[in-house]
Amino acid sequence: MKKHTKHTNITKKNNDTFAPNELVLLGTKCNVISEVVHQVSKKLSNYKLAYFDASHAKDVEKNTLSEYVFHHEGNVQITGASTVNKFTQRLQFSQYDYVFINGNHYAGSKQVVFLDPEKEASINKRIDQISEVTFFIKLTDDIEPFQSLQEKFPNWKEIPTYDVSDIENITKHVSKLIQETIPVMNGLVLIGGKSTRMGTDKSELNYFGKPQKEHVKELLEKNGLQTFYSVQKPSENEDEIHDTFLNLGPFGGICSAFQKDPNSAWLVLATDVPFVNNDLIKLLLEKRNPSKVATTIKGKGKEFMEPLITIYEPKAYPILLQYLAQGYSCPRKMLINSEVEIVEVDDALIRNINTPEEFEAVRKELKA
Repeated sequence: MKKHTKHTNITKKNNDTFAPNELVLLGTKCNVISEVVHQVSKKLSNYKLAYFDASHAKDVEKNTLSEYVFHHEGNVQITGASTVNKFTQRLQFSQYDYVFINGNHYAGSKQVVFLDPEKEASINKRIDQISEVTFFIKLTDDIEPFQSLQEKFPNWKEIPTYDVSDIENITKHVSKLIQETIPVMNGLVLIGGKSTRMGTDKSELNYFGKPQKEHVKELLEKNGLQTFYSVQKPSENEDEIHDTFLNLGPFGGICSAFQKDPNSAWLVLATDVPFVNNDLIKLLLEKRNPSKVATTIKGKGKEFMEPLITIYEPKAYPILLQYLAQGYSCPRKMLINSEVEIVEVDDALIRNINTPEEFEAVRKELKA
């Protein structure tokens, strides 16, 4: 008898407890934890980081009005009424490379344990919440992990230990952790469009002795990317991803790729830009900034970026869905209004070819 399942079988986004990638700090006073977090964050300002803490205030009145106070420099202060919910927090933190969590208040997936002689009882109390010690931070020179930690982690001598004042090496360790979470990247070749002005499928046009879709796929594979075709209709071919977001054009193709694999970045490339070459792809990969929502190409003489010559990071997926919920299915609109890395190139490299006349002219130009 087939087992009944309540939920659709889709690939889930990798998450820790409250964020995609988190580090829980516990074992000393909250102000010490906060100070270390802020010092490390200043040195890692090229990443997008957050700190998740609890208020110590007593007798706080419940807010009846949520306030959003924006500063002209881009800072915002928010006061609202909300309880902790891991699903909500994962959405809130989906845009961050790493989230530091005050483990004196909240338990999470990976821990940094402070060795504070005044807090041994606190560590003993929370020992069941400590599952994966990334490193220790000692507050005194001669201290070692407490007996409860030694018993739970027999390899404790192999776990790195830093002095609380050694912010430089603590920062290097955290930076390495962030680097290890950079998503792998796949390629996505968009085919199956209507090609109304061309009068025939643009992905099948022959510029380089083969259908353009094959040329583009080989271009991405040459740069080490496992590459798929984005197609409209269901297919049994392993290298094809069919649209599960229907009638949304390229926007639907990108979202369908993320639904298949929400944990990878996707380099999306159209087939109607025949002057996109290996050098441009290498440049895009070299300039990739995984801390941003996307890394995108823009012509030097153009006003807007090219959404179909773009690396979309996993953090782009929830934003795309938010735009869809508002009734927008234009990936360029999402890019214009998000934090993206822009790579400028000559306009000629990203010319769109849309008509039979343009196709014939380009074939002659390429032969020449």
